[in-house]
Order: sequence, then structure tokens, then C-alpha cells
Amino acid sequence: MTGKTKQKAASEELGYEQARDELIEVVRRLEAGGTTLEESLALWERGEELAKVCRRWLDGARARLDAALAEEAGAEGAGEGAGEDG
Repeated sequence: MTGKTKQKAASEELGYEQARDELIEVVRRLEAGGTTLEESLALWERGEELAKVCRRWLDGARARLDAALAEEAGAEGAGEGAGEDG
């Protein structure tokens, strides 16, 4: 496994809060400057990976929320028609 492959695999195992906190640190370091071009590029690439991890977590949370809301709406809809004889 190459270094980038290991780093990507490790990124995918991070929780949302861990990825977010590391991303904040990466951005802070980039904004502070004082790094070489190579270091800056490595930080940028790490930031991109961390942003993807965060996006996957947020997309998953959104899907779960949408499913729960749809289930709740379906349960309410099924209950409204029950007992009505017209």
C-alpha cells in the first residue's frame, strides 16, 4: 500500500468530528502560511480528502433524516384514513 492509499483508507475510517477537526487544522495551517510548496500541496490534498469524508457523513445523515421523516409522514397518513366510514 502506498502512503496516499493508506492515508485515504485512514480518512474513510474517521468519524465526522475527527475529520472536521483535522480539516480545521489543515485550513489553519494553510492560512498561516510559512510552508513550502510541497507541504502546502500535501495539506491541500489532505484537506480535500477530509472534506470528502465530512460530505459523506453529512450526506448519510441527510438520507437517514429524510427516511425518518418519510416514515413518520407515512405513519401519519395511514392513521388519518383509519376509522372513516364516509
